[in-house]
Formats: sequence, structure tokens, C-alpha cells
Amino acid sequence: MGQSFLLRNSADFEDVPRPVVGIGNDYPPSFELAEHSHRRGQFLYAAHGVVAVSTPEGAWVAPPERAVWIPAGTPHSVRMVGAVQTRSVLIDQKAGANLAGSCRVVTVSPLLRQLLVAASQVPAEYDEGGRDGLVMDLLVAEIGRAPAIPLVVPFPRHAALAQRCHRFLERPQANDTIDQWSEALAMNRRRFTRLFRRETGMSFAEWRQQACLSVALPRLASGDSVTAIALDLGYDSPGNFSTMFRRVLGASPSRYRPESGGD
Repeated sequence: MGQSFLLRNSADFEDVPRPVVGIGNDYPPSFELAEHSHRRGQFLYAAHGVVAVSTPEGAWVAPPERAVWIPAGTPHSVRMVGAVQTRSVLIDQKAGANLAGSCRVVTVSPLLRQLLVAASQVPAEYDEGGRDGLVMDLLVAEIGRAPAIPLVVPFPRHAALAQRCHRFLERPQANDTIDQWSEALAMNRRRFTRLFRRETGMSFAEWRQQACLSVALPRLASGDSVTAIALDLGYDSPGNFSTMFRRVLGASPSRYRPESGGD
């Protein structure tokens, strides 16, 4: 018989009479949560493994020691890459009034990490005036201070452009050019560039880089080699891919592979 997993459903905590609720879950490999939303904002922290969050507006990938902030009411699905351990916090709109109004990936500091672990062990109906209440207050303050990192792939609303963006995510190629895309969409280069910036808030080069990273991170977490990923993504060499990766995330791609893996 296969191993069973007891998962705590965040929907069960929506009506807990506390402004902040901590939840800890250990997910089996490749587990997926279908599209849903919360009346509270959700801070989803990947203690181990990689989580990929998709919304109608874009995609966000959180490698280990990163988290995704999902504002209240945002429809989203979540895909786990490998076995994933999460520490999630649900924050009501009053307590989270100063938090960002859009999804983002953020860095988790050592202090924030410890607070997330502590929050997952606090009773749902904790004493707001006691130590547990102080932990939750400090946790929300630290979430508000956490620096955002550029791990987002926004989706345009323009139908033809959106279709091409989704197709690119299925098989990213780092050597795709503006001229190729503008020709495919029957636009001149200038019109395409303006449309792309207006629809995504990014230049084409920035978006292409983020799309490649969003595919690379789950593959790294699954144990694929840096060389194979770099060549599949169309980089001229693994070195070029690694240079881009370090520039954006401040670490080598190998840092995100399983400890037992190697290049």
C-alpha cells in the first residue's frame, strides 16, 4: 500500500476567530492543488522543495527559503515539485492591510523562517494577548518587510499575445527574438514592443528571462542537470545560463538541485 498523507486544508481555517492562522503541511511529490481562493491573504513558504503558483494574471515560482504572497480573493492553483514542506500563514484583510495588493515572491530571512515554524505550531485559537499573539504580530510585520525578488511571469490579456506567451512557457527558448514574435503576430517591431510592455509591465527580454527561470527552477529541484536545462532552454552554453541565474537569484543553479544530485 502507498503512504497516506494527512493535509490540513486552509479552507477549514477561514472562519477561525483570529486575525492570523499558521498551517504546516508536508506534500507528496508532484501534488497539485486545483484553482481556489481564500478570503484571507496567504503567505506560502517553501521550507523544502519548490512551489509553483499560477493565477489568471501570471505565474510565480518559490524555490526553497522563498515564499509567495497571495492577496485575499486571488484565484490560484499550486503545483508541488518533488516532496514539498510548506509553512503557510492566512492573514485577514485588517491585519494584512499594509501588505502588497498583488502576488509576489519574497526572500525569507532567518527570523521570518523561525516565526513561520513557530506559527505553524500555535493553536488555531491562540491567546491574542499572550506570547502567541506577539509571535503572530511580529510575523505579519516581518512579512511586510520581506524583500520581493524578480520571479514572476505576468500573462497579458491581449488574446493572441497571451496564447503565444503560454506556448512559450511550454517550451521556452532563450534565443527567441522580438522580430520573431512581432512577425508571428503580424505587427511591426515598435508596435509589438509597446504592446508587450503595456500588457506585462516588462520588456520582452525581461519576460523571456523570467519565463526561462520559472521552468528551470522546478527542473533543478527535480534533479535535472544544469547542462541539460541550459541547452533545452536554448542558451549557448551552461556558463551563460549560470551567469544569468546568479545575476537574478544570487546563487548558482546547482544550489537549487537536490543535495544528492550532481552535474
